[in-house]
Amino acid sequence: MPHLTLHRKAFIALAALLVALLLIFAGFSRLGLQRGLGPYVAEIELARMDWLAERLQAHHTQTGGWETLRNQPRLWGQLSHPGSGLRRSNTQGAEGTPPTDQSGSPGTPPELANGNPAADRSMRQPPPPPPDGGPPPGERGAGGPQRHPDDLFPRLGLVDAQQHLVAGTAPQPGGARLALTGADGKTIGQLVLAPPQGVRSEADQAFLAQHLGFVAWTGLAGLALALLLSGWLAGRWLAPVEALATGARGIAQGHLHTRVPVHGNDELAQLARTFNTMAEQLSSIEASRRQWLGDVAHELRTPLAAMRAEIEAVQDGIRPFDDKTALRLHRQVMRLIQLVGDLRASLDAAGTSAPSAQVPVHPLSLLNEALASMRPRLAQAGIDVDTTGLDALTTQVPAQPAPLVRGDAQQLHQVFLNLLENSLRYTDAGGLLRLSARLLPPADGAAQLQVQLDDSAPGVPAHELPRIFDRLYRAETSRNRDHGGSGLGLAICRAIVLAHGGTLTADTSPLGGLRITLQLPLLDNPS
Repeated sequence: MPHLTLHRKAFIALAALLVALLLIFAGFSRLGLQRGLGPYVAEIELARMDWLAERLQAHHTQTGGWETLRNQPRLWGQLSHPGSGLRRSNTQGAEGTPPTDQSGSPGTPPELANGNPAADRSMRQPPPPPPDGGPPPGERGAGGPQRHPDDLFPRLGLVDAQQHLVAGTAPQPGGARLALTGADGKTIGQLVLAPPQGVRSEADQAFLAQHLGFVAWTGLAGLALALLLSGWLAGRWLAPVEALATGARGIAQGHLHTRVPVHGNDELAQLARTFNTMAEQLSSIEASRRQWLGDVAHELRTPLAAMRAEIEAVQDGIRPFDDKTALRLHRQVMRLIQLVGDLRASLDAAGTSAPSAQVPVHPLSLLNEALASMRPRLAQAGIDVDTTGLDALTTQVPAQPAPLVRGDAQQLHQVFLNLLENSLRYTDAGGLLRLSARLLPPADGAAQLQVQLDDSAPGVPAHELPRIFDRLYRAETSRNRDHGGSGLGLAICRAIVLAHGGTLTADTSPLGGLRITLQLPLLDNPS
């Protein structure tokens, strides 16, 4: 059994739906033709009976109404059968002998033989020719349609102007009606003809078969066109799905460069764009992972290579193993320990979703403590510290409570130390470090504490600013470690700040160096 793909399933479903619609259409068409054919035939038959309408109108004029016809039912049969020539009277006795009029000729009933020659001639003369100019109904050849089929008279009836039955069959739903008018032009009644029950004649059956054949051929042509269209639409609609499936398999196999084509702006196109965005992000993450592994390997290789050179020099007798050699080896080991510790701290900070200790802390006090511990090293490097903007908020009115944040004091202290260490490492001697703080009004929640660190040259190129928070990234092009650290300090800071619900951004400083902006949400109720 062939595998049913989504394309095939959609095509089969559409084809089944179209076939069902075709069968329903054919069934209702046949039913509609059968029901509509009877009234149509009745209209045609009644239109050919204008001769009977003229007789009934003449009878109404002669007798002054329909009472004679209503009281003598057999007279209706004589009037509605032109072949009888009115030779039978409604007063015929049980013996079946036709009565004779005053002139002795059988043909006019006594109630119509009132001595009116015009009436006698009207009732004896043959019916007028049909409107199409052919022979009268009684003189048509045997090959033409008969004037009175066997099923015509039982379906024929006469009603008066008030729609009361005079003679014949009562009106039926869907029947034909022919209005009768008097000498003054007013309606005196209607000749009604009920539709035939079912399709009996060969002409009717041929007409029905012809139209059903036309409906069948039209439906088959429409079905073929619809199947072709459904196949094309199924392929067009499901092509993006197949492309997405192929792209997903490519991503699963490690081909992160895989992209799917995007056509239009519908939901499938949006899904394709989302897939491409996901693939780009995965590719970027994979590239970052490879670069990070390469940077880690390089960072580890540098102290290991120095240690290997020292040890091989001692083994070859080039350099004696003295206190200086041991100190150099110890320094490289400490660098390895620091690097491994920074890597572990970076990974732990990146995986931190919330501070380990949820207690109110004073961030400005932590910043002052970190600054106090770094002042000697900053002074030794020849870097001046300007805390005017920080002191303005620290020495505020005693009635105003100090800003508080909820978090881990040790982690926030580490953040301030790393930021100050970064300025110390990357600011030239004779430079300036400026610290400032201010309170921001509430925006989408609680108020914010903003702390800014501005240092002097050298600065960071604008295109490298978004990457300075990446692990193992340093803005300088060389990997000289005389001034640069492990490249993990700012990455650790950002992870900790994000875990506290804050933000950490970098920009160009007005002093010519780097500006670090830290924002932390404050507690609404310090108590």
